Amino acid sequence: MFDSRRRLIHGNGRYADLFDLPPELAKPGTPLLDILHHGAMFGPLPDEDPKSHVWRPLDAADRAGHSAALLELKDGRIVRVSHQPTTGGGWLSTYDDITGQTRIGNELAQARAALGLEEEAFDLLFDSNPVPMWVFDRESLRFLAVNNAAVERYGYSRDQFLSMTILDIRPKEEWEAARSAAGREWTAENGSTWRHKRADGGELLVDVYARSITYEGRSGQLVAVVDGTERLKARDELRRAQEFLAVVIESIPDAIFVRDARSGRFILLNKAAEDFLGMTRENVIGKLIEEVYPATAIEEITRQDEELLRNGELAVDSHAINLRSGDSRFITLNRILLKGADGAPLHMLAVIRDVTERARADKRIAHLALHDPLTDLPNRTAFNERLAAILKASIDTGDRFAILSIDLDHLKEVNDIFGHASGDQLLCEVSRRLLAVAEGGLVARIGGDEFALIAKADRAASIALADRVIDAVSGDLDILGEPIRTSLGIGIAIFPDDGGDATTLLANADAALHRAKKEGPGVSRSYTPEMDKKLRERRSMRRELASAIERGELVVFYQPQAEIAGKITGFEALLRWRHPTRGWVSPGTFIPLAEESRLIVPIGEWVLREVCREAASWPLPLGVAVNLSPVQFQHSDLPGLIRSILLETGLASNQLELEITEGVLMDDSGRIASILREVKALGVRIAMDDFGSGYSSLSYLQSFPFDKIKIDRTFVTKIEDNPQSAAIVRAVLGLAHGLRLPVLAEGVETEEELAFLAREGCDHVQGYYIGRPLPIAEYAGVVGRI
Repeated sequence: MFDSRRRLIHGNGRYADLFDLPPELAKPGTPLLDILHHGAMFGPLPDEDPKSHVWRPLDAADRAGHSAALLELKDGRIVRVSHQPTTGGGWLSTYDDITGQTRIGNELAQARAALGLEEEAFDLLFDSNPVPMWVFDRESLRFLAVNNAAVERYGYSRDQFLSMTILDIRPKEEWEAARSAAGREWTAENGSTWRHKRADGGELLVDVYARSITYEGRSGQLVAVVDGTERLKARDELRRAQEFLAVVIESIPDAIFVRDARSGRFILLNKAAEDFLGMTRENVIGKLIEEVYPATAIEEITRQDEELLRNGELAVDSHAINLRSGDSRFITLNRILLKGADGAPLHMLAVIRDVTERARADKRIAHLALHDPLTDLPNRTAFNERLAAILKASIDTGDRFAILSIDLDHLKEVNDIFGHASGDQLLCEVSRRLLAVAEGGLVARIGGDEFALIAKADRAASIALADRVIDAVSGDLDILGEPIRTSLGIGIAIFPDDGGDATTLLANADAALHRAKKEGPGVSRSYTPEMDKKLRERRSMRRELASAIERGELVVFYQPQAEIAGKITGFEALLRWRHPTRGWVSPGTFIPLAEESRLIVPIGEWVLREVCREAASWPLPLGVAVNLSPVQFQHSDLPGLIRSILLETGLASNQLELEITEGVLMDDSGRIASILREVKALGVRIAMDDFGSGYSSLSYLQSFPFDKIKIDRTFVTKIEDNPQSAAIVRAVLGLAHGLRLPVLAEGVETEEELAFLAREGCDHVQGYYIGRPLPIAEYAGVVGRI
């Protein structure tokens, strides 16, 4: 193999033997001209200009895509030389010793010319020769004689041959070439490849060897034909395989390098390798690694070469490498040692994959796995890992450290009012300020509005640090041009005073945070054992609540709802928890626990199914109202659940009323309103509960067509003695009637309160004066069971 500058890339042992090349001329990079001069002076090549043997055929290969020629060596051997261009402007050359094949025709011609044999003896040699042979007249191109081998191989009879010309066995497009060849004077062995036609229409690819002779007084040519069909097919298949392999190698995105195992010189590289090095293959082939890579990389490459030659096995490695361009790349390197038939190392193959971008991406992914993508603070995973390391070191040294559990107030309101971009900017600004006052401590974002800080501090120092943290975010913050005010709640736990392990410390810091949040915004509290007791109590109650349904501890009470004139029209279903040891647990205690833990979703579904089943069994078609928690609206298909329960229990949809508070609509009011419209489309009635007690907004009444408004009991209790409450009740009644909405007042406990509401035009009432919440059996007569 030669490159485009006619330098040796690789020559096998047979090539070196043919030209009798010494080792220094058989190595890659040797100019072809040096090889030819050596062959002419010290080897078997003819003494005339060595360029004529190879140089001109190479030029012909450039023009035609391939070339072939015969070369007679000094020792009489005949060598057929074929040149095939390769990708990148070089050549693949093959040398076939065909001395035995060409001598057959030569010896017969010499025998006939010398007339040393009788004509019968010549004919015997001619006819019995296993090589197809014939003699044709150079002027008329007619066959004058053919031997038995030609008759057998071509399928024409002897008489057919003698009635034909040599053009009859040639494709028409080659007739001109055949006439030209017949007109030349052949004085020595020559060879060429031709296409010949058989009698059956088949085609032969043959090597033709001819010599001009005089036959029966005519100027003719003696032709010997060597069938090269299979050989040529094999050569074409080899060429196609080589071309395919070259295309495959060029198409591989990994850089491929092949170096000579003895000299270490590069002998092959693909396009990806050129791109990797930033050099063309012409500037690399034949060079040593010192000429390609910078000095900083040579020692490592040399070490790898020595290890590969010593072990002789596949080697895989990943490392950084500097290129001459100054670019540092991270690569994976596969190295294979290729050996000859005798087991001696021949080539070192290296496959390099540039994984620089992937390594950078992996590094980025690893960073994201441990950091919050918004604030770039360590996330919960990183915080837990650092806490474990700090804890281990502190156990060894006895040093104290503090964990500050930090909660940011009003993030949801900022998102709702100013948009999530402002909420994100607020988180980033708070993170920046926490880092500024952390004094080298670890600040992490644990969740949406939750942060944590670990600092080396005792109790007094941690309390002072918490005060500085609170002060850092006090006042108005400039968030996207808007002055936004927020605050922090902080809970503090100290190692080892408040816990000797991560779980205990975090739980106690959260308990302290819970106490701080209950006391108001901008408050920090340090953990005390009393907090732990209350926290354990809450956790215990939460665990027990999770299995309260299965144990049959949850029951539904029913409180009557009546028209203002006193007729009972329905009931409100109220959940109660009858604990086996705690007794009756207040709904004000366990309902918030259920909402925090999301247990309210399965509990709420149980209540809805139980109430609908009960109401469907009443002889009288009274209505029943069920409260929905805001958390229940996170159910994947709340309207579908209600529909299925109505179908399952057989309750008429107009008997069911669902009560929601204004707080439900504060969270994504558009989505909630859409869900409520789907529920209302089922025929179910929707009431707004506790109107006026929370974030009352007239827009809620405008955005959704409620069926009823319920006035909170705080405005009804002792209404006759409280002018402000009376004014509010009158205003709500006036507003509701203007909107054509019925109103139900809760908490009616006295005859005076009922009388006031009647005077003001209230539609329905509910309270102890009408009836207490009791099991439905207590109201058997009301529902028609008696």
